[in-house]
Amino acid sequence: MNHQVRSPLRIAVLSLAFAVVTCGRGWTSDEPVLVFAAASTSDALAEIAKAYTAETKVEVTLSFAASSTLAKQIENGAPADLILSADEQWMDDLDQHHALRAGSRANLLANHLVLVAPKGKAPSPAIQVASGFDIAKAWNGRLAIADPSHVPAGIYAQAAFTELGWWDAVKDRLAPTLDVRAALRLVETGETGLGVVYATDAKTSDRIEVVALLPDDARQPIRYPVALTMNAKPRAQAFLDYLRDERASAIFTRLGFEMAPLVAPATTPAAKAPPPRANTPADPRAAH
Repeated sequence: MNHQVRSPLRIAVLSLAFAVVTCGRGWTSDEPVLVFAAASTSDALAEIAKAYTAETKVEVTLSFAASSTLAKQIENGAPADLILSADEQWMDDLDQHHALRAGSRANLLANHLVLVAPKGKAPSPAIQVASGFDIAKAWNGRLAIADPSHVPAGIYAQAAFTELGWWDAVKDRLAPTLDVRAALRLVETGETGLGVVYATDAKTSDRIEVVALLPDDARQPIRYPVALTMNAKPRAQAFLDYLRDERASAIFTRLGFEMAPLVAPATTPAAKAPPPRANTPADPRAAH
C-alpha cells in the first residue's frame, strides 16, 4: 500500500466522525499509522514512509503543517498516532495537556536557518552575518518568514535576528506565512527578495540560492522532538522505532538534517513551563 498525505484541515474535519466511529471498539489491524509532522520534514518523511510501507505493508498517512497548528489540533482531539515537531516548546505544551505517551518522547533531528534569495538575485554586496551589518539596505522588498507569532521557524528566525541586532530593521517588512514551506515558495516565485527557511528546505529547491547561514541560538537550538500521542495505535510504535533506525537516519541526513542525540528533554514541563504562545490561525491550512 502507498502512504497518503492529508491536509490538517481535512484531518480536523474528520476527527469528530473518527471518534464516533471508533467509540467502543479496539483498533483494527489494517488501519494506517497517522503521522502529524512539521512542514519542513515533508520530503524526508514522504520517502521514509514509502520505504516503511514497502518493507512492512503497513500504510502510513502523513499530515504536514506548522508545528503549532498540529499541536493545537492534537489538543483538540485530532486522531494522530505520532507527532514530529520542529519545536520543543510546542511539544512541552502537548505534554502539559497529557497528550503524549509517557516515555516515548525524544529529540530526533537538528536543523539550521539560512537566508535565501531568488536564483540569480542574491543581494550585492553580499550580506555579512554580523551585528554591525545594515541589513535594511541589503535588499529591496519584503522578507518571507514563517509567522514568528507561533510558527517555530519564524520564532527561531526572530531570535537570530534579535541576537544580531537586525530585528528592528526588518520587523516592518515581513511577509509572514503559515509555515516555512510557504515562505520558501514566496522566494521561489520572486514575490519577496529575501526569505528565512531551514537549511533542509533550501536543499529542496533549485529556484533559490542560499546567501547566508544564520547563527544558531545556543539557548534555543533547533531540535525536532518526536513522540507517540496518548491514543496512539499499537502499530505506531514500530514506525517510531523505524524513524530512529539507521535506514531512516540515512534519508534524513541525505536531505540535510542532522540526527540529534536520542535522549529525552533535560527538563520536564512540570519543571519548566514554556512561555505563552500566540493563538494559532483558526484556519489550519498549511503544507500539503
